[in-house]
Amino acid sequence: MQFIEALKLRSKLLFLFILITLGLISVGIVGSIQINAMKKSMDSLYFGSLVPVTELNEVLQNYQNGLGMSLHKASRGELSPSDVAATMDDSLQNIRKKWKSYESHFKRDDEMQYVDYAALEIKATNNYFIRILKATLAGQNLRKINISILERKIAHIDRVIQKLINYENSVAHYERKKFLHNFHTTLVQLGSALGFIVLALLLISYHVFTSIQNDQTKLELATKKLRKANKKLESVSYTDSLTNLHNRRYFNLVFSRELKQAKRVKSYITFMMLDIDFFKQYNDTYGHIEGDHALKSVAKVLKDTLRRPTDYVFRLGGEEFGVLLTATDESSSAKLARDICDAIRAREIKHEKSSVNEFVTISIGVVCCVADEALVDDILISRADEMLYAAKESGRDRYIITSNVSEATTQELAS
Repeated sequence: MQFIEALKLRSKLLFLFILITLGLISVGIVGSIQINAMKKSMDSLYFGSLVPVTELNEVLQNYQNGLGMSLHKASRGELSPSDVAATMDDSLQNIRKKWKSYESHFKRDDEMQYVDYAALEIKATNNYFIRILKATLAGQNLRKINISILERKIAHIDRVIQKLINYENSVAHYERKKFLHNFHTTLVQLGSALGFIVLALLLISYHVFTSIQNDQTKLELATKKLRKANKKLESVSYTDSLTNLHNRRYFNLVFSRELKQAKRVKSYITFMMLDIDFFKQYNDTYGHIEGDHALKSVAKVLKDTLRRPTDYVFRLGGEEFGVLLTATDESSSAKLARDICDAIRAREIKHEKSSVNEFVTISIGVVCCVADEALVDDILISRADEMLYAAKESGRDRYIITSNVSEATTQELAS
């Protein structure tokens, strides 16, 4: 039998190994495709439309076409002064914008010196054209422009910017060469890593297959130990260590069981949710040790008041308690809730920070109804919580009870 189980486990491990290997190969193929696509995108983005070179070319075009050509036409009388002024103004603005954008890109230290020089030359050239623009706006005759000076200015700035373009192109080719080297290195590394992983999986699988019988025995021993541990966990106490009341874990067990029983016989079922009023202020004032004493006192009142074997009292958490009653009608449930409020108050546990009473008090939300198949499990808890909230909102130190588990209508009875 153990041998058959071992064979089944071997088959599962083999299938898992094949599945992982195929997955890794698929990842490698997809990764290679994606890297190639990334390479093409990089080529297209950086080398197909090189942004710095494009901006420098646009600066040159504005000098040659926007400024130089318009002034040539103006010297021959082919353009009106207003058209020349508008063209020159647009071109100068475009030059400033494109040059500012170019300067904002990353620059190497060895490039910055020439970029600064080019910026000064562009500024000087722009000042030359600004003087011409002002003269044009002042109404001076553009036919008297010295064309030779104009052409020297254009030729000089062309050489300055062209040198930058050549530099950017050489850097681009260098970066592309470096990128391709890194790209091929990454492909080799990816293939090597994938091969290493597949080889490691083979070695691991071989080791697992050869030691599977021993592992099977260890697994059986571990299973036996686990069963013993589960039995110990099942026997964990259902009692809250501080108050000796039933804890939340036991509440979850009993609540479901008693509700099903009440549905079968269609009997009354009551759930109360209780909360000590202003307990945080009590802890802040008297300390957590006194707070624990207060919790124990409340727990004792609940145990003394609810003595029937079918009365269940729980500490749900913090200062919140729960009471589950069966075969108790609405009138009896209300009396018990009132008795609890009176008994807690009668303990005369000093609480000077309470705005309700000088002693510790409690608020209670109660739901009492006849259980039937239409009763949803969680409705008792949610309605009791609503009633508890209503009791707090209406002044605390009281209870509010309802028998309606389908609508928001409530019947308020204050202690």
